[in-house]
Amino acid sequence: MPIDTHEWISFEDDKTQRTWVFDATFLRSKWSCIFGSGCKGVLDEDGTALSQGCCSYGAHFGDKKDLQKVLEYVPRLKKRHWQFKKKGEGPKGFLAKEDGVTTTRVVDGACIFLNRPGFEGGAGCAFHIAALEAGERPLDWKPDVCWQLPLRLEDSTDEFDWVTTTVREWKRRDWGEGGAEFHWWCTETDEAFVGGVPVYQYLKDELIEMVGAKVYAQLLQLIERDEWVPLPHPAIKRGPLVS
Repeated sequence: MPIDTHEWISFEDDKTQRTWVFDATFLRSKWSCIFGSGCKGVLDEDGTALSQGCCSYGAHFGDKKDLQKVLEYVPRLKKRHWQFKKKGEGPKGFLAKEDGVTTTRVVDGACIFLNRPGFEGGAGCAFHIAALEAGERPLDWKPDVCWQLPLRLEDSTDEFDWVTTTVREWKRRDWGEGGAEFHWWCTETDEAFVGGVPVYQYLKDELIEMVGAKVYAQLLQLIERDEWVPLPHPAIKRGPLVS
C-alpha cells in the first residue's frame, strides 16, 4: 500500500496560545459525501444496498451540550420526517448507553434517526430532512459527530499550556477497534472523491463551526496560494481498495 502522504498548513495564535494545524491535502481534495450514490457503508461487508452510510451505529454524544442541542430538536421531528417516531414516547426515548457513553439508539440494525429506503418521507437522516424543510442548517440539528464527519478536530496541550489543534480527515482508526473491520471507508479510496469543489469550500459551514470564522479566513489565505502545487490525495493515486 502506498504511503499515506499528506501536506499540512499551520499557523500560531499568540493570543489564545494555540497552533492550528490543517490537513491541506484532504481539504484541497474533491471528496464529497456519496450517501445513497454508491456509499458502501461502515459494515464488515458491502452495505451499498442498505443505504446506511455511516449511520449503522448509534451516534456518540460528545458532551452534555451536544446532547441538549439534539433534545431540543427532537420535538420538531414529525412523522413525515422520522420513520421511527413513536406516538407518546418521551424526548429521551431515542437514547442508549455504550461503555458509559450516551448514544442514539440502534433500531433494526442502524441509528434510530436513519430513515430506510422506501420511507415516504425520504431515506436518510431525519434531522437532515426536517432541517432542510425548515430552511435551516442540518448541522445545527444533528449530533456533533454526525455533521463533523469526515472531519476530525483534536486538541493536545504541552507542559507550557500551549494548545495544538489539528483538523484532519477522519480515518478508520478514529472509529476504534471496529474500524479495522470495515469493508470500505470513504476517505481511503477514490469513489467519494468526485465533488465539484474542494473540501474546504464544500464543508465551509462545518469548518467555520469547528474553528471559527477568523481562523477559517486565515486558512483560506494560505490554502489558496497560487504558487503552491499540492500533492494529490493518496486515495486518488491508490484507487479502489475493494471491489
